[in-house]
Amino acid sequence: MAKEKTNLFKTPPSKTPPSKTVHPITDDFAFGRENYILMIAGIVLIVVGYMLMSGGKSTDPNIFNEKEIFSFRRITLAPIVVLIGYAVEVYAIIKKAA
Repeated sequence: MAKEKTNLFKTPPSKTPPSKTVHPITDDFAFGRENYILMIAGIVLIVVGYMLMSGGKSTDPNIFNEKEIFSFRRITLAPIVVLIGYAVEVYAIIKKAA
């Protein structure tokens, strides 16, 4: 009585041929048109905010112009514009494309 060896790791041949799934090639982008427009708007807001922050240069290095450097535009307005720009960027990335 000969004992037959069985291979536990070999799968038996299948009677049906494997199905070939065809994936159609599409030109889908990760984001939609509205997302890209919002991203560009966010970048513009960020750049404008940093431009508002710049300046305050004095012609004479011995003179410190406190009103120019600590103005409302540089201390308050510019950071708010930059934060709004970053918020628009986050929204543009998270927004589901239609």
